[in-house]
Amino acid sequence: MNRPTSQIPRSSRPNEPKAFPLTDTTATTPVTPRLSATVMLLRDSPTGIEVFMVVRHRQIEFASGAIVFPGGSLDASDRDPRLPALCDGAAGLDQAALALRVAAAREAFEECGVLFARDAVNGDLVDGGRAADLGAKYRARLEADEIGLADLAEAETVRIALDHLTRFAHWVTPVHMRKRFDTHFFLAPAPVDHTLEHDGSEAVDSVWLTPAEALSEAAAGKRTMIFATRLNLERLDRCRTVDEAIRRAAAEEAGIVTVCPAMTMTDKGRMLTIPVEAGYGGPDFFVETSALADNKKT
Repeated sequence: MNRPTSQIPRSSRPNEPKAFPLTDTTATTPVTPRLSATVMLLRDSPTGIEVFMVVRHRQIEFASGAIVFPGGSLDASDRDPRLPALCDGAAGLDQAALALRVAAAREAFEECGVLFARDAVNGDLVDGGRAADLGAKYRARLEADEIGLADLAEAETVRIALDHLTRFAHWVTPVHMRKRFDTHFFLAPAPVDHTLEHDGSEAVDSVWLTPAEALSEAAAGKRTMIFATRLNLERLDRCRTVDEAIRRAAAEEAGIVTVCPAMTMTDKGRMLTIPVEAGYGGPDFFVETSALADNKKT
């Protein structure tokens, strides 16, 4: 596989990805965004940092067929009152911040088989073999909302290792869209001995890619990529190693700026505007008409 060495210039992206669903022209008030968490699982490679991405099922309502980072909406179980006592890295977090990190850890386990946890007795991180065994035992039940991570932690005498997650970004779907998400992005180093694999339901394929590879394949029309994914890959591409990415995100975590793109029509087409302070460049990004196509079930 050819590995590009630089970012794809914005001006040379002929196949701008599907960014958001169509406007709801009948709504009088904005749709309340659904709180969600996304985890960017990282590893080092000879050609630079790589990120684990999954391809969404084409019958999923939002971003169908797109290549994305694993994640999803918060479940009620992510706010279980037992969790503060069962998680490492929970100290100093309020209930909302804790729930977001728990959701990111749960989604990584449900969608990819990665379990960020430590043995509560000896403090050792759960290895790949045990993660696979626990995945066979619990992943389907977690996906079905029959149990939460607190139940798993108590039953298996483990502690959820939230200290492996570093907050990276915060995006909210524009106010004029029919489906809206309030999404918090987290970085996490992938455990070296865990086998990462997509779940086969919400995600139908998975791949490790450098940010530049993912951007190049989207620009060439080989993959569908939503706007937020593209810009977060561009930002990640500034780092050469996982350690660098984690250290930079940790240093910038307190100053994360929420991004809620505003869309306007111009002579050149549709334009999305985001805060320069968020660190993505811009502030203006032009998208083609197809970039705003609805992601309906087919």
